[in-house]
Amino acid sequence: MSDLAAHLLVVDDDERIRGLLQKFLIRNGFLVSVARDAQQARRLLAGLEFDMLVLDVMMPGEDGISLTRDLRRRLSVPILLLTAKGETANRIEGLEAGADDYLVKPFEPKELLLRINAILRRMPAQTTTGAVPKVLHLGQVRYDIDRGELWQGNELVRLTSTEAGLMRVFAAQPGVALSRDRLVGDLPREEGGGQERAVDVQITRLRRKIETDPKQPRYLQTVRGEGYMLQPD
Repeated sequence: MSDLAAHLLVVDDDERIRGLLQKFLIRNGFLVSVARDAQQARRLLAGLEFDMLVLDVMMPGEDGISLTRDLRRRLSVPILLLTAKGETANRIEGLEAGADDYLVKPFEPKELLLRINAILRRMPAQTTTGAVPKVLHLGQVRYDIDRGELWQGNELVRLTSTEAGLMRVFAAQPGVALSRDRLVGDLPREEGGGQERAVDVQITRLRRKIETDPKQPRYLQTVRGEGYMLQPD
């Protein structure tokens, strides 16, 4: 693995567990996206690259094992399965489907962290030679996800620490509406300060750096009743 923060995708139909895992892993240095089911996970995987997937086995619709089996046909990304079933047969089924590890619920968060780090350490280091950059295009502006940099042509657009934090959160889930409360929670405590209104101010400033017409935003959109959404080209 490189020195950049690993980007994890957590898939769990339980909103509470999903949120707790996301906050815990972010506090421990990871970039974390979440999905509520296999369908949403597939949409995220179609547009973003992840360093690791953490999948719940028991989900409505397509379960975690079926999703693992299908993804393994075309992706080598490591997969950790979470399940309430601890029988040996269930564990074997998950590993045979292509999972790298299997953790039984309930579990201690520290054990999850240890297993994630152990799996990532086993992954070969990625070189940048010939690598395709992870970039979101926003009209004349582009955002480099790996570097956390916003560019307009050959000019680097300066971002404050708060703006950079917001861009990291939005870029992790493009096309997904994020509430003010969620955005405050994902920002560093000293930046968010628990003030949802402050997010509106930061969004206005960020739009000035992204949008051709900040008063009629095309890329950093307001979603009525839900919050804000980054909608790249």
